[in-house]
Amino acid sequence: MYWTLELASYLEDAPWPATKEELIDYSIRTGAPLEVVENLQELEDDGQPYENIEEIWPDYPTKEDFFFNEDEY
Repeated sequence: MYWTLELASYLEDAPWPATKEELIDYSIRTGAPLEVVENLQELEDDGQPYENIEEIWPDYPTKEDFFFNEDEY
């Protein structure tokens, strides 16, 4: 299983919190690449919903990871 920013971006608008099966269904319905579905299928399924993308990919960059001054815009 591997994630890239491009692949993970397909799950940004997913209906969080969501179970593994809901995420797979969402990615298929929205036309996400096959790699996204394959990565989701490899996740452990304990029946508990995932609260956000960071639970799936802990290294997912957040807004704080990008350095820019919002006051300038």
